[in-house]
Amino acid sequence: MSPARSTFVREDLFFLAELAGEAGRHEDVIKQIKLIIDHFSPQLTTEERSLLSVAYKTTTNALRNSWRVIDALYKLQSTRKAPLHLIQRQRDRIESELTGVCRDVIRLLDRELLPAATEGEETVFYSKLKGDYCRYLAEVGQKRDRERFAELSLKAYRSAYKHAQATLHPLHPTRLGLALNFAVYYHDIKTSPERACHLAKNAFDNAVLSVDASDPGLDQILRDSMAILQLLRDDLILWSGEMKDSDEA
Repeated sequence: MSPARSTFVREDLFFLAELAGEAGRHEDVIKQIKLIIDHFSPQLTTEERSLLSVAYKTTTNALRNSWRVIDALYKLQSTRKAPLHLIQRQRDRIESELTGVCRDVIRLLDRELLPAATEGEETVFYSKLKGDYCRYLAEVGQKRDRERFAELSLKAYRSAYKHAQATLHPLHPTRLGLALNFAVYYHDIKTSPERACHLAKNAFDNAVLSVDASDPGLDQILRDSMAILQLLRDDLILWSGEMKDSDEA
């Protein structure tokens, strides 16, 4: 073993990452998984990959929720006599933090994780992640940046979806999770509930039609996918209602 590796044991780094996750220390989780990538391999185990994904997701979800609250307050107070510059300063600070985390994920994906990914589920998973974090960047920031990241997100989702259709079972939770987030992209970023419904319905119908009671191997996949199928169904109902209201208006 080389000197550079001698001070690190992969199992210990993973244990520390798990420990940090239990303690809610998401930045430490990311640091430990990055050490695994740097000193061992960018090809992560399923458990390592899951820890990394959850740490980034938890961090960005908190920042996205905070940004939405402050942005809503800014829009509300813009019609009143309020210290808008202070609200804007806080919004910009949160936006800067969120942008930094998202760019960090995308950089890690482009430089390390995607080039080392195997064909199939791993490639779909990482391509979906890139689509997600580019989508988050398309939700905030200046117009030029929003447009650029919207296109990058679309490109990543399309690549992931094409690969998923070729390599993953229609019931596979990674394929369904991708379809759900890709549909959200069309609804939220492209403001197209029609395309969102089409994509979600296609994924939902294909998954349901692929259920084979005689195949015991699908039991676990179906259990893992049930929550995503419910989310797809809920979004379909919501978005279909939006289109109906729009037609009646």
